[in-house]
Amino acid sequence: MRTRIFDRGIRVGITGALVAGSLLALGVSGAAAAPPCPGSSPAILGAQIPGAALEGVTVDGQGRLYTTDLVSGRIFRVDAPGQAAVPVATVPGGAGALAWGPDGSLLVGTGANAGVLIGDLTRAASVARVDVNSGAVTPIAGGLSAANGLAVAHDGTIYATNDFGSLIGKVSPGGAVDPAWATFPSANGAALSADNRWLYVSRTFANPGVSRISVDNPGYSESLVDLGGLETFSAPDGLTLDSRDRAIVPTDISGEVWRIDGPGQYCSLTSGLQASSVLTYGRGNSGFASGHLYRAGFDGKIFEIPAGFDAGAQAATP
Repeated sequence: MRTRIFDRGIRVGITGALVAGSLLALGVSGAAAAPPCPGSSPAILGAQIPGAALEGVTVDGQGRLYTTDLVSGRIFRVDAPGQAAVPVATVPGGAGALAWGPDGSLLVGTGANAGVLIGDLTRAASVARVDVNSGAVTPIAGGLSAANGLAVAHDGTIYATNDFGSLIGKVSPGGAVDPAWATFPSANGAALSADNRWLYVSRTFANPGVSRISVDNPGYSESLVDLGGLETFSAPDGLTLDSRDRAIVPTDISGEVWRIDGPGQYCSLTSGLQASSVLTYGRGNSGFASGHLYRAGFDGKIFEIPAGFDAGAQAATP
């Protein structure tokens, strides 16, 4: 029988128990890691799912938000801020990241469970297509280390990350899987630049910070942020990009949402959001609308980050 920590998702247990425990021992829990951005402001609660630990999040063209729960493996839909979450599907083996396929279908990473610890060896994770009307979950590619982060290119190529491993997988438009497309320790989240030349990832546990990886040459990467001192324990998580390809990054432990303005230059859009796991921009003209930035977390809550508003930004679509 799995322990409750594993049922709540491996990152909740390890990040919370080890990293947060270390900070508490040092007396610096929630320590600020970045200066405030101009216009920074408190977050606004938009929705909550009691008992859930949210891992993936995205928004469809009608402004409806979808999010995954590590506890139950369910995918929830929230039609607009302030409305209740509705379960639409359950993912066997644990629900991870969410993304949109070229045909507009919702994609989900499976294998969001304790297996990610040895994902580089077992390669038991997969990507599945979700029918949000019937709840059917259909695997489309397997053999991945994990799919804790998903990014889909214009041509349908899928990239999948594992923050507890070193392998980034690639699924070609034809379905061929390269589980070791890149070796990059603790890559977390995944976001492609507008021209699809760069894959942006957070580095959560190994050499914490934020990087971008060349899509044409995955052996080459550039570091945008390197964390040191107490900032090492911030635990940057599932990032997104704004309309200027600036990385927007939540932190699990320090509870901030950072905007990366350039190499080594970053500021905090908001703070006080410990247990943040992932960010997305909205889509559409209503509900969780385009330009608005949203955060999901292991606390089961969805917040809007007003200071992150960007009229040209929306949830990533191929």
